[in-house]
Amino acid sequence: MLGSDVAMAELYVKPAPTPTNSAPPAVPATLLPKPVGPPPLALHSPEAGCSDAVRPDAAKQAADLAEEECDVNVDNVLAPLNEALGMCRNARQKQMCDDIGRRLAVFQEMWLQGKLSAPVRKRMNILVQELQRQHWDLADEIHRSLMVDHVSEVSQWMVGIKRLIAEARNLSPGDLVANEDQAAGAQPAEELL
Repeated sequence: MLGSDVAMAELYVKPAPTPTNSAPPAVPATLLPKPVGPPPLALHSPEAGCSDAVRPDAAKQAADLAEEECDVNVDNVLAPLNEALGMCRNARQKQMCDDIGRRLAVFQEMWLQGKLSAPVRKRMNILVQELQRQHWDLADEIHRSLMVDHVSEVSQWMVGIKRLIAEARNLSPGDLVANEDQAAGAQPAEELL
C-alpha cells in the first residue's frame, strides 16, 4: 500500500525547471485576448479644444440628468394609492387598512426627504397607473421588481403597497365602482398617524 501512495505523490511533484521548460510557450499575437468593454465616458478629442482626460463633472451631470428625467410628483402617485385605500376601508379590516395607511405615510415621507432614487419614483408612478387601470398582475410584477432591485429603499413601505394591490384585486367590481365617490374623500396617509 505504501508503494502506491508514493507513486501517486510522484505524479503531483513538479519537475525542476530546465532550459526547455522554464520559458512559457510563445502565443501568437493574433490569439492574445483583446480588451473588451465600453469606451471611457466623456472623452474629448484634442481638436475640439478639450483635454483627453475624463471630465470630473461627468458623473454629476449624469446624476442631474437622471434627476431631471424623473419629474414625477409625489401627489400624483400618492393620491391614487389613497383612493384605493379608501375603497378598501369599507370592505376590509380597519387594522389592516390602518397599517397600509402608515406605510403609505412612510413612503410619502421618504419621497419628500429625497430618499427615493429616480428609478424607484418612476416605477412607483407606473405601478400606480397599472393599479388605476386595474391591471393587478402588472402592478404586482412592478412591486416584485422593486423589492428585488431596490430592497434597501422600499422595504419599509412596500409591504403596504403589496397588501393594497392584493386587497384592491379582491374587491368586487361593484365595490370599485360604488366606492369611487367615497374614495375622493379618502383620508390621506399622513392623517392616519
